[in-house]
Amino acid sequence: MRNIEELRDANIGRLMFKYFVPAFVGVFVNALYNIVDRIFIGQGVGAEALSGISVVFPVMLIMMGFGMLIGIGSGVYVSINMGRKDMKRAEETLGTGFALMLVVSVIIMVVTFVLKKPILRSFGSTQETFQYANDYLDIIIAGVIFQVVGFSMNNIIRSEGNAHVAMMSMILSAGTNIVLDPIFIFWLDMGVKGAAYATVISMFVLMVWVVAHFLGKRSVIKLKKENIRINRGILFEIVAIGMAPFSMQIANSFVQGLLNKKLIVFGGDLAVGAMGIINSVVSLVIMAIVALNMASQPIIGFNYGAKSTPRVKEALRISLIVATLIAVGAYALIEAIPGALVRLFNSDSQELYDISVHGLRLVILALPIVGFQVVASHFFQAIGKAKISMFATLFRQVIGLIPLLIILPNFWGITGIWIAYPIADTMAAIAVSFFLVREWRKLPELAG
Repeated sequence: MRNIEELRDANIGRLMFKYFVPAFVGVFVNALYNIVDRIFIGQGVGAEALSGISVVFPVMLIMMGFGMLIGIGSGVYVSINMGRKDMKRAEETLGTGFALMLVVSVIIMVVTFVLKKPILRSFGSTQETFQYANDYLDIIIAGVIFQVVGFSMNNIIRSEGNAHVAMMSMILSAGTNIVLDPIFIFWLDMGVKGAAYATVISMFVLMVWVVAHFLGKRSVIKLKKENIRINRGILFEIVAIGMAPFSMQIANSFVQGLLNKKLIVFGGDLAVGAMGIINSVVSLVIMAIVALNMASQPIIGFNYGAKSTPRVKEALRISLIVATLIAVGAYALIEAIPGALVRLFNSDSQELYDISVHGLRLVILALPIVGFQVVASHFFQAIGKAKISMFATLFRQVIGLIPLLIILPNFWGITGIWIAYPIADTMAAIAVSFFLVREWRKLPELAG
């Protein structure tokens, strides 16, 4: 098959570029889900509504975390088995992953609906922002299955080497969201509910598209009825590999909840809205690096399974260089025009503008080394080293960021919150470099 021949024999640099372009387009438009919602809500409904949906963000991170657990875990295991020429096992992995997506989606839907109010309160909702958050989350809960299945299956599409199809998936879905947002929010005057409906409908479109792919002729592996069951052995492999990104998302969610509470204490509701803006700007940079990881994952996973050490090393080397260039370039751009970026989200509140610009400049101080940190952490996930991947992924959040967010604001107020981020990024980069050097030295053993 053409995809397998490419992964095995094609020039790594050209192959990385071929996979990166559609991956970047895909994740960029995917990032627009939340960003476009925030822009339209901030401009059309107001600053408090923007703060309200920022409170929902940690809940959506948890939902996305389950999608990453299944999607990335299944995708990596599919790539490794394709490298081993075990296509039957790869298709069984797809079937187990799909069954798991359905079961997990129902559980998330029920639990989130039952615990909705205490969840929102714990993540920083106040009397002024609760109704906005509640209205938005009610609708998002109903579409959990669309999000989990769509996101997870699209990652498997990318892992089988169909990067262009995965890109088209995200363009179709995000494009639907972008078109529907102004219609529902402005023309139909539905406010935050309109933004939520637009998001859910676009997720449904994504789900239909990706499932149709695995039932059609373009897929390398097929979704077969007899494989849609939970195979315990495969389940453990999926969970082991996917646990690192899942844990990162859960940690992100709790960090965001802690962050919202600290922001309310030291800056009020507008500070929560400011963090929503900062997250949106920084996420575009991180998404570019994530796209690079998506491009390298099938190459690294396949060749690691095939025991082709030189190709694994070359893909990693290129990823590290390009990620660093992206991070440095983004840092320079954000430092040059922070105000213009903030104005995209809200042009009415001068106080929100001032808080956002000040916070953005401090949060990105260590951005130039974030590219290295993210790629290095992802490498262990791509080769199935679950324990190291989890440690590298969680180090920044659990060991670095959470203690810093608890301690630093007591000394420097809201400035302490902002500077916690570059300090944690630096700590994580140092820690992950140790494991990367050690693994690099061990790679020649693959060919033995």
